[in-house]
Amino acid sequence: MMYQNYQLMANLGNPVRLFANQASAFLDTWQPVRGVPASRRMTAWLEQVSLFGFTHHRPPFRIEPVTLLSGESVAVDESMVAQTPFCRLIRFSRQGAHGLPRVMLVAPMSGHFATLLRATVQTLVQDHEVYLTDWLNIRDVPLSAGEFDMDVHTEQIIHFLHLLGPRTHLIGVCQPTVSCLAAASLMAEDKNDCVPASITLMAGPVDPRISPTKVNQLAMSKPIEWFENNLIGEVPLQFAGHGRRVYPGFVQLTAFLSMNAERHRKSFNDLFTLRAAGEDDKADAIREFYGEYFAIMDLAAPFYLQTVERIFQQHLLPKGELTFRGRPVRPQALRKTFVLTVEGERDDICGIGQTLAAQDLCSRVPAWMKTHHLQAGVGHYGVFSGKRWSAQIYPVVRAMIQNA
Repeated sequence: MMYQNYQLMANLGNPVRLFANQASAFLDTWQPVRGVPASRRMTAWLEQVSLFGFTHHRPPFRIEPVTLLSGESVAVDESMVAQTPFCRLIRFSRQGAHGLPRVMLVAPMSGHFATLLRATVQTLVQDHEVYLTDWLNIRDVPLSAGEFDMDVHTEQIIHFLHLLGPRTHLIGVCQPTVSCLAAASLMAEDKNDCVPASITLMAGPVDPRISPTKVNQLAMSKPIEWFENNLIGEVPLQFAGHGRRVYPGFVQLTAFLSMNAERHRKSFNDLFTLRAAGEDDKADAIREFYGEYFAIMDLAAPFYLQTVERIFQQHLLPKGELTFRGRPVRPQALRKTFVLTVEGERDDICGIGQTLAAQDLCSRVPAWMKTHHLQAGVGHYGVFSGKRWSAQIYPVVRAMIQNA
């Protein structure tokens, strides 16, 4: 009943949030009171109410035009090039560009939509043709489409690599680094022509035994039965995927919020203070962040439970025991694929060394084809977004792709 109770409260709260959002917008534009201190404080309070809740729909990507070295501003086209029951493959390319390297960017399935990688796409599209996995909210996928587990996740990556063809460069961010490495390894063992030319693994739990974080410790603190009995709900009747067993996005996001409760409390206080003071640009930046952060998606229970058990509890990949439909996954099968691993110095989700472990697993890739980058001064999200991503990490990624 966990999900049903949540949805009942959400259904009751949504009209209140909608009213608060509309009232806030009205006060902000109504000339007789616009800019009056009391009106600004009321607008700020209504904004807080409107943000108090989660949404379950993907926000737009809003990729901005790219400025070329010549100073010319070029628009970025967005189009869907393929779709499965569980995922859309979205293409981003700057207008008029031809022959740019193809990059397949695999978004994490961590309770947020693929728009979490908006900044990653915005940077990559300067020099590449970018294809992004836009995972669908599983609560909107009918049971008739079948279950979604780790094997299906890996299959989706292989399927899209086949569609894109040879010389595609694969980038996995966070949790899908494991499936990305598995997919590339299986394709290499099969001598598949579409094996990635390079694979970049960013802040992912290849070997969570190394530098364990609070996330790793939580996974190890309970038996898998506890996670299944306490964290899994059933999609309510009002959605297309009703009856599916899922790890609800609201459960995961609530856990993340509790891990950094003081930081989020301060952000909301800052939002109110800035809005009331008329510093709208700064307030808008905070609101935009939480608009994205509170857009959540559910995870299929089989996928979530297998990830916890196989990756975070049993550590099957680094132990050489991970399988795909009963077939061993052998990263040592990779020989001609360039490998780049990226980590953040202050990452409190994926500890230092957990992603680097992929270098040793890809034991037959020559040393000159393997690179590791540890970025100073960034946490988990700073690995793939923010100033240091675009100014310091991206040049390493770009150089590796150009050399592959």
